[in-house]
Amino acid sequence: MSETTNKKLIFTKEFTRQEPIPEAGIQRAVALMQSGRLHRYNTADHEISEVSLLEKEYADYIGSDYCLGMSSCGSTIYVALKSVGVLPGDKVLCNAFTLAPVPGAIENAGATPVFVEITKDYVADLDDLEQKASQSGARFFLLSHMRGHIVDMERVVDVCDRLGIVLVEDCAHTVGCRWNGRFTGTFGKAGCFSSQTYKHMNSGEGGLLVTDDDDVIAKAILYSGSYMFYERHISKPPLEVFERHKKKVPNFSLRMSNLVAALIRPQLSDLDRQCKRWNRRYTLLASELSGAPYFYIPKRPDKEGFVGSSLQFTLTGVDFSDVEIFLDTCADRGVEIKWFGAREPVGFTSSWESWQYIEDRQELPNTRNTLDFMCDFRIPLTFSMEDCSVIAAVVKQVALEIFGTKDNNHLLS
Repeated sequence: MSETTNKKLIFTKEFTRQEPIPEAGIQRAVALMQSGRLHRYNTADHEISEVSLLEKEYADYIGSDYCLGMSSCGSTIYVALKSVGVLPGDKVLCNAFTLAPVPGAIENAGATPVFVEITKDYVADLDDLEQKASQSGARFFLLSHMRGHIVDMERVVDVCDRLGIVLVEDCAHTVGCRWNGRFTGTFGKAGCFSSQTYKHMNSGEGGLLVTDDDDVIAKAILYSGSYMFYERHISKPPLEVFERHKKKVPNFSLRMSNLVAALIRPQLSDLDRQCKRWNRRYTLLASELSGAPYFYIPKRPDKEGFVGSSLQFTLTGVDFSDVEIFLDTCADRGVEIKWFGAREPVGFTSSWESWQYIEDRQELPNTRNTLDFMCDFRIPLTFSMEDCSVIAAVVKQVALEIFGTKDNNHLLS
């Protein structure tokens, strides 16, 4: 950087550009369109649908007894909550740093979110979880592994077991991720995953629900809109389990299509390799920014088998009023950074204070302080390692320009 100190660095690639769907997925999707059999239950005799095959393969991959494909991760979370017993009027604990579909699913179930503070490392504050659980009497915890940051899952399970809390995991950002060698989504009663475009497998939209519980999967299959075709599923409990529920569970028509499953299946077989590619990019970016002034990046715990498909950092020693200037300048240089500290929702980004359909307004000072200075950007695999180096250089250069003029001594150090 010494030769380019006075030159404004520019990054020119798109942060929203994803890699193409694997050729095998494209070919299978074309074959399905030619057959016209896009609905998961439109199968010929002795034929297994693409969705059923995906469900079996994903359950085998993650080590769960059952898996169900659905239309989105948001619908998967909603159905998971209903299937584990959430009723209208119930309270559901949820870490406050999450995306809008998570409290939306709680609202859709007729329940009320009780938000849990987050730490400076962006994960649920488990001391606050215990306190809020005791104060509220909530019997459910919807844990969002937001932006791929995984909290101490042994302690989460201990808290839930001691207090009689049912755990549901939102794993939209942790497809392929593990804690202490165990996949996220397998610690609670149900886990919910996403194949939306910006996630680790891309089908545009899509959701996968995993569970080891016979009644949960039977109810979820019925909720998803199986009609009486549930016997066509491979990943299913004994048929007598459905007999207990089939006349009591409404049909919400939230099925996954065969076309979506066809796009996902070849990506699942390549998922672990893709995760390693993300982590190489994340490691480079994190190492470049961690030692620079004004940046705090949490050290990932040894037990956290994360996938670095995005990067978050906290601006330190700066004023709140300067954060937006920093973000706007980065955007002018081609680096698109999202900000959960913004007071108005923008794009996919919003905070709990914007979800005004929740009547109980909750003060979360630690979360507010963290989000005010937390920055976030995607790391698509269309970026090379060299691209990541340029991004880090742009971000550091802008930080020195914006903040260094106010603190020359810090700049020189």
